Amino acid sequence: MLAPVQMLSASRHNLRRLILIRVLVLAAQAGSVGLAYLTGLMPLPWLALAFTLSLSAMLCLGTALRLTMSWPVTDLEYAGHLACDLIIHSLLLYFTGGPTNPFVSYYLVPLTIAAATLPRRHTVMLAGLAFVAYTLLVFWYNPTTLPPEHRVTLLIYGMWLSFALAAALITFFIGRMAGELRRQEEFQATRREEGMRDQQLLAVATQAAGAAHELGTPLATMSVLITELRQEHDDPLLQEDLAVLQEQVKLCKDTLQQLVRAAEADRMQAVQEQSAAAWLETALNRWHLMRPEASYRYEILGTGSMPRLAPSPDLTQSMLNLLNNAADACPDDLDIYLDWDVEELCISIHNHGEGVPLAIAEQLGKPFFTTKGKGFGLGLFLSQASVTRAGGSVKLYNHEEGGTLTELRLPRLGPGDYYE
Repeated sequence: MLAPVQMLSASRHNLRRLILIRVLVLAAQAGSVGLAYLTGLMPLPWLALAFTLSLSAMLCLGTALRLTMSWPVTDLEYAGHLACDLIIHSLLLYFTGGPTNPFVSYYLVPLTIAAATLPRRHTVMLAGLAFVAYTLLVFWYNPTTLPPEHRVTLLIYGMWLSFALAAALITFFIGRMAGELRRQEEFQATRREEGMRDQQLLAVATQAAGAAHELGTPLATMSVLITELRQEHDDPLLQEDLAVLQEQVKLCKDTLQQLVRAAEADRMQAVQEQSAAAWLETALNRWHLMRPEASYRYEILGTGSMPRLAPSPDLTQSMLNLLNNAADACPDDLDIYLDWDVEELCISIHNHGEGVPLAIAEQLGKPFFTTKGKGFGLGLFLSQASVTRAGGSVKLYNHEEGGTLTELRLPRLGPGDYYE
């Protein structure tokens, strides 16, 4: 069955990237502390530093284990992780010179992450925490003593390394985090649009069910009256017209019965596998009974093995709607082609009408919008909804030779799949 894949939350993806940032920063911090310990350039509280670095490592491990659980990652939890990073960084600064440590500028990295990925209130809270921590370090910190000949050199190299680390993290990781949020917003917007479309489809389906129920009685009455008229009159011209009317009434009754059978088949998921050509030819034959005045040329362009389908009834109805739209534009000499490749099949319908006016091109496919005075504006909307549900697409183009080209694309199915 073809169905949309649920997208993971942006906060969960960003928390995974935050773990990687922590590991990189922890490696840089541990390397700096280790270098200072091995060279003996300055006396530092090595035990306290080792404990703080171990706390940072445990936080990385705990976060990785937490991501194995199915609980959703909320914005508040993500802000809490950034707050822990700020606190650990403040502890390291306290033991290594406070504001005189060139790595004090790393405060900006968690704040930049918060500004790019969190709501404003969480960002303000984290900024307040960083400001308070920095202010406290101005007055309370463990001073470091450096030989005069090394003080300026270490300060310059430390500032360079701090800038390089912050620039790399902000440029690479935070850009990806912001992109993840944009993709999540686009996904949610798509889901909202699908929800609105489903509500519109439900409203149309409800009205259609009521109309189908009400049309049964008048069609039966019309069929009886036409039969009686054919028995009472011998005029050949009238008999010919009555025969056409009787055929059209029968077609309407068959369509209503088809709706009932389609609903039952959809409920039971009783879809039948067949070749793409057989399905399309059956739809064309049924459509030509509905539109006998239309003429068309049908050609198979694809090479290799014919793709097989298990189309639902609403997909067949979508095909009929597209054919009717093409015939309404120009019923003469429609060109219909069936083509395919390794991934999808394409059905092209080219009519030789006036084409699609650019001014209304974006409105096509919306419910109750039509360019035909007698139309209801639902055919293309329902067709697009059914084809999208099957994982395909419907697009209309102005053909270079005139008229409109309608392309119906459907993904090729593997064994055991069907169009939902």
